[in-house]
Amino acid sequence: MNERECPAPAILARPDGSTIAYHKTPGRDGVDDRPGLVFLGGFMSDMTGTKASALEAFARERGQAFLRFDYSGHGASSGAFADGTIGRWAEDAVAALDALTEGPQVLIGSSMGGWIMLLAALARPERVAGLVGIAAAPDFTEDLIWASAGPEVRSAWERDGVYHQPSDYGDEPYPITLRLIEEGRQHLLLRDPIAIAGPVRLIHGMQDADVTWEISLRLAEALESRDVEVTLVKDGDHRLSEPPDLARLFGTIAQLSDQLSDGVPG
Repeated sequence: MNERECPAPAILARPDGSTIAYHKTPGRDGVDDRPGLVFLGGFMSDMTGTKASALEAFARERGQAFLRFDYSGHGASSGAFADGTIGRWAEDAVAALDALTEGPQVLIGSSMGGWIMLLAALARPERVAGLVGIAAAPDFTEDLIWASAGPEVRSAWERDGVYHQPSDYGDEPYPITLRLIEEGRQHLLLRDPIAIAGPVRLIHGMQDADVTWEISLRLAEALESRDVEVTLVKDGDHRLSEPPDLARLFGTIAQLSDQLSDGVPG
């Protein structure tokens, strides 16, 4: 790869001394009034993944501003993954939104990033124009991890404060801390109406073995917005990163961006 294809990430310094690594693509002057795009990755993923890179190329082709970054403890950002929590990663997203973007933004959240995008939208409603969820996983620490934890897992949490969960997405197990579960309970969203009024698009694979597609239906029901669309992909998996999946995602983002640019109400 040449330097254009793989530049070193820029660094955003946080007041507490931590750093967030990011790549930012500016919008093209004079193109139109489209919102910027911000990609929020999943649990233990980073900004070099297939969807993040493909979205950057898509945004550049359309002349839209685009931001991808790593949460603390992920990728090139500082910190240890095991020290992270939902609240901390949501704070990272809001910090990146505040410092690295201008004007209205569409947040694109993949898996855990779907939870983070909702928390960021609630924290900055004046900045977030729309949301696109890809296998969105709000409340997953409680409804998926805690709810399915057997005696062995709960014993490890009680004894060590951490359970090392095998993963299909890497060679190393994921350190799932009891603190992650307990802190996550402060940010649960699906128990009450979610006060987000802007347009929301949710895409979910029906063959998703990690986050059941019914969660997107629960999320659609909980959102106060009247402009919510759910797309179920019958043969889609959790990642939704195959070429047809990316084409569907690009079409969804383009349609939503153009709707927002034209001022079409939801």
